[in-house]
Amino acid sequence: MSDKVLAPETLLKQRKHAQKTAADKAAEKVATKKANRQKRQVIFKRAEQYVKEYRQIERSEVRLRRQAKQTGNFFVPAQPKLAFVIRTKGINKIAPKPRKVLQLLRLLQINNGVFIRLTYATTQMLQIITPYAAWGTPNLKTVKELIYKRGYGKVNKQRIPISDNRVIEETLGKYGIICVEDLVHEIYTVGPNFKVANNFLWPFKLSNPTGGWATRKFRHFIEGGDVGNREDKINALVRRMN
Repeated sequence: MSDKVLAPETLLKQRKHAQKTAADKAAEKVATKKANRQKRQVIFKRAEQYVKEYRQIERSEVRLRRQAKQTGNFFVPAQPKLAFVIRTKGINKIAPKPRKVLQLLRLLQINNGVFIRLTYATTQMLQIITPYAAWGTPNLKTVKELIYKRGYGKVNKQRIPISDNRVIEETLGKYGIICVEDLVHEIYTVGPNFKVANNFLWPFKLSNPTGGWATRKFRHFIEGGDVGNREDKINALVRRMN
């Protein structure tokens, strides 16, 4: 008679299942690691491509300015396509029409900020809310700083911080936007998927500006106040509020 004790069949099955699960997990880990490495390379190449594109746009503008100066002409830059709007007034004593426009632009709280594509319709809407908002044309640095520092995405109607590219890829991957640089590029250049990308971004919640608002805050910017269109001067205000 043999002294060897046989293990129960259930125990053998458990061991076999555990080994299979461990092997599957290991294989999945290797596959995920490989996919992430490839994705990083794609993201890095795209970022390089965007940097080249931004530099090309900048150099082209400088070249055209110089040409105009040499020939004694004036250089007229293209009309801006993008605006950044900041709500400067609270909820009290606002007429129904401006209130509705502020709601449509998703500016529900004081110091909220949103990107807007400039068209005839949106320009008219901005005219209606002039006493309650400040806006202007943001540069690339402003767009990047806002998204990297205060960027939150709308995922299943929830406000999720953009701390990982996966947050963007899960929602905007089908539009070819897989990382933060893609999102910045789509917003800054007002690309074909601007509407989707902008809707994904939760309205920015900014702080009060360093040094405070102007003494007569509700006067127009050109009259020494803070509201209305300030063109490229919006960048300085965003720096103080970001």
